[in-house]
Order: sequence, then structure tokens, then C-alpha cells
Amino acid sequence: MAQASTDTPASPYRVALVAFPGIRAFDVSVITEVWGTDRTDRGAPAFDLRRVATDTTPVPMRGGLTLLPDRTLTWLPRADLIVVPGLDDHVTPAPTPVLDALRRAHARGTTIAALCGGAFTLAQAGLLDGRRAITHWNLVALLRAHHPRVTVVPDALFIEDDNLWTAAGTAAGIDLCLHLVRRSHGAEAAATIARSMVTAPFRTGTQAQFIEHPTPRTDRDADTLAAVREHALRHLDEPLTVADLATHAGMSPRSFARHFTAETGTTPLRWLLDQRIAAAQKLLERTDLPMPEVARRAGFGSEVTMRQHFASRLATSPRAYRAAFSTGSVTGSVTGSDTGSSSPIAR
Repeated sequence: MAQASTDTPASPYRVALVAFPGIRAFDVSVITEVWGTDRTDRGAPAFDLRRVATDTTPVPMRGGLTLLPDRTLTWLPRADLIVVPGLDDHVTPAPTPVLDALRRAHARGTTIAALCGGAFTLAQAGLLDGRRAITHWNLVALLRAHHPRVTVVPDALFIEDDNLWTAAGTAAGIDLCLHLVRRSHGAEAAATIARSMVTAPFRTGTQAQFIEHPTPRTDRDADTLAAVREHALRHLDEPLTVADLATHAGMSPRSFARHFTAETGTTPLRWLLDQRIAAAQKLLERTDLPMPEVARRAGFGSEVTMRQHFASRLATSPRAYRAAFSTGSVTGSVTGSDTGSSSPIAR
């Protein structure tokens, strides 16, 4: 007979918001909304968010706002994740103790994320030298000019290099924060937080920051593409192709791909694959369905194909993902269109 577990509950996931004069209030709000709001009553994980600064005196921000730190930089070694907000002034150096603390944290292997212009802070610390980084599209030239050793990626929402995450502007910071929750606690946890924030739960970092519309578009075009995405999400278990989606939209495959990319910032094939991965993650977390059935319902066709895509996109296997994030639900509790995204027209 199995012996009752005497393990104590796991400690909350510890997140440090690094504060110093000049950080953006919007990014502080995003970080606080994602990790500083208790949603355990809705099944979300417990987080321990701390506002960390050189000392505990109020930190001034634009608009007459202040942030009151509750920990000093000595708390950073306890953090599982460190998040650096964007800046109002991207050229003014961050305090030397902050830069030193970030260097030590990276040397320890702690995950560090910077939102928007927060990439400048990581660059000032020398952490991005020889590495890939992203920032707001309007700041790309400035980051390149002041930090020429950084490989600035001009067109993405967020990227990672050597456990250093950087994000583009404003909404992309939300995307990165939710992605980091998904990475540490699974897709269902990220979706729960996204629903609470009334935001799309799944945008991949490879989508374009700034979506241009090089061809004339009408409201009817946008409605058609939204309907196609919703149709795809409701039929993920079928062998959909880009040609199938184009037919549903009443367009040629070439015209459909051009309009779809202009509308969403990603290609139809990549979008469809992202949705299949998200559906598989949800099934792996919520059910104990066998792997071949998970692959079928998510539209991969075979367990081998699903395993290949998990390895290339998530750097893990479906079985390892289930072991890490399964909620222990019963077989078949997620069916039909429930395998798709909760935001069918999300970009």
C-alpha cells in the first residue's frame, strides 16, 4: 500500500521586478497584473512577486507615480525569474548596483526578461553582447547605435538567447509575460491569467511587431479571415492545409497567404502549427488521453509528427510536457472545439 505523502506544498514561484528611476509605469503594471494578482481560486499557480531596488525608498516614475520597493537587490538570488521593465529614457545608464546584480543573476543561471526598452538595461550590463535581442521597432536603430555588439532582431515580438528574454513594445510585453508563465507552469495557467486580463492567451514570439497592409483591405476581408481562423480552430482534428483554408476563404492560395500574413503578422502554415501545438498542450495538461489520440485531436496525424514539432518548437517531448504540467484530469474531458484557442480571432 502506498504511503501517504509528507511533502510540504511547493513554494510559490518567485518573481523579482527590478525597479529604478525611469522605468515605465505601463510595464510595471503588466508585470504586477501577471504575477502580482492572486488567482489561485481559479486554478492559477501561486506567485511571489517582489519589487526589488537598491533600497526601499520610493522609486519615481513618469506622471507623478511612484513605486514602493519591498525588497533590496540582496533578494535577487532567491528569484526564479527577474523581470526588467522598459524605460522612459533609453540612454541614461541604470544604477551600477542594478547592473552588477543582473550580471551576477545571469551567472547563476537565473532567467532574466526585459520588456520593451528594458533591453537597453541588459545591454548596459553587457549581457547582450554577442547575443540576439529585440526591442520596440522604433528603438531598433538606437539600440544598434549605442550597443553595436548586440545582434538586434528587427522583426519579432519576443526572443530568447542564453536565458535572456527581450520583448518588443507595449502589448508584446504582455505576450512575453504570458509566454514565461506558459513556459514555467503550462498553457492552462497562462490561459487562465489571459482570460482574467481579457487578452489573447497565445501569440508566438515570431510574429511581426508592426503589421503593415500592403494591399487594399476591407472590413469584409478582415471578417472573412477571422471566420477562417475560427473554422480552423473548430476543425483542428482534421487534416487541414493552407489550400483548404484558402478555399474556405474563397481566395486563391497565394492571395489568401498574402492577406493572412498582412492581417496577422505570421504565415497561415505557421499559425496553424502554433494552434495545433497549443491544442496538444491543453490536452496533455487536462486529460490522460493516450499520445496517439492527443496527436489525432490536435491534428498532427501521428504521435511521431507531434513529437517532432514539440522538440523543434518547445524543446521538450509531449510525455515530458505532460509529466511537468498535467492537472490529472480524466480521459476525454476535453473534446471537439475545446482543443482550440480560447480566442479564435487572436492575432
